[in-house]
Amino acid sequence: MPKQNAPTVVGRGLGGELRQLRKAKGLTGAAVSAQLGWQASRLSRMETGQQGIPPEDVASLLVIYGVIGDERKRLLAMSERGKDRGWWETYGSGLTPWSRTFIRFETEAIRITSWQPMLVPGLLQVPDYTKAIMRACDVPDADAQIRVAARLGRQAILSRDEPPELHVIVDESALRRVLGGPRVMVRQLRHLVEAAERPNVTLSVLPFGVGGHIGVDGPFVILDFVRDPAVVHLEHRMSSLFLEEPSQVDAFRRSADKLAKMALSPARSVEFVARIATEHERE
Repeated sequence: MPKQNAPTVVGRGLGGELRQLRKAKGLTGAAVSAQLGWQASRLSRMETGQQGIPPEDVASLLVIYGVIGDERKRLLAMSERGKDRGWWETYGSGLTPWSRTFIRFETEAIRITSWQPMLVPGLLQVPDYTKAIMRACDVPDADAQIRVAARLGRQAILSRDEPPELHVIVDESALRRVLGGPRVMVRQLRHLVEAAERPNVTLSVLPFGVGGHIGVDGPFVILDFVRDPAVVHLEHRMSSLFLEEPSQVDAFRRSADKLAKMALSPARSVEFVARIATEHERE
């Protein structure tokens, strides 16, 4: 059973958004706390998701930060679900609330395990490949530009001084599905090979020859943190699901382990990707 005071995905997401709003206003935690008559540690615990944030406290903070309208309603709704374990978000277009939360978790993670049966994972995509995905999914141009820029921005975590460990498991179909044309695929696959040379990146390929496997259910990402509980992220076209119950996370971790064991070794995976890149080059 998880501890009752363990931070939830909703609480961590809300706290992170409030922290960003405060910093965008150029305010320190001490200044905001003083204005509200709070101890500085109280706001710090709220922003890190260690303490629940009642709607009335969120409302007070939003007044200071000048947040009104639909954004205010959304953040207040999050505070009302602050103790809920697990988080389902639906969305329309552009850079969505759940994507901001996912990007924040990705930044804080020390280990990221990604299974992708159809596409190259976002952290390892080249811009033209990402644009081709947006076009194929009928994403409006304005929203697509925002999403492409955000996806490129996410990749900066792999180049920082202490990057997270990234284990990418991809199906052969993701390597053979041509998005953006053969030239784009060649660049994309060679980028995968280059990324796999990083000491913090492991690439595993699941070839067609393995037949049926547990990953046919769909893609998932497991994010591990230094102190906070691990989170599983499941993405759909019009919604996103975050799972945080230990039993749920363990189930996906076992799936990732099974997929990794069925996949080619990292060295053979790199050779396999390079060979498919050469095949695309001849098309």
